Amino acid sequence: MSLTASDFRQAMGCFATGVTVITVDQEGKVHGMTANAFTAVSLDPVLVLVCVDHRARTHAHLHARKRFGVNVLRNDQQTISEYYARSAETHQHPEAAGARFDRTAQGTPVLQGALAYLECRLHSTETAGDHTIFIAEVEEVLVRDGEPLLYFRSQYRDIEPVGH
Repeated sequence: MSLTASDFRQAMGCFATGVTVITVDQEGKVHGMTANAFTAVSLDPVLVLVCVDHRARTHAHLHARKRFGVNVLRNDQQTISEYYARSAETHQHPEAAGARFDRTAQGTPVLQGALAYLECRLHSTETAGDHTIFIAEVEEVLVRDGEPLLYFRSQYRDIEPVGH
């Protein structure tokens, strides 16, 4: 049996994930991308990783800026996720998708209303196939009340308690 990209994508779709928008400041403008390939790496030091396709415009911005934010989306932010999942050329009016940003002291964009926010400084990178694994040290976090936006089998989902 030979593995196809479609088979792999289908299997990975069985792994429910949260949804994030990675944000980076580049010359005063907010650049972002939707990512669900995000996870914790270490508690000491506090490290996370995000995997980014080499073709994504955000890829170059992460290398250049070396600082970024990870915005964990709330269950009512699906439109924002869809907006930043499109090609970067269409990111002209983020407010039309409901995306509004504050800035950290370092200038990193913070998505207003996100369930959680992590301010990250690039630690290291690793090329892995057609993606780069960006490992970053978390310098600050902000956590708010709410429920997460989830993604499972190519659809957005809400949390439902087990047994209901």
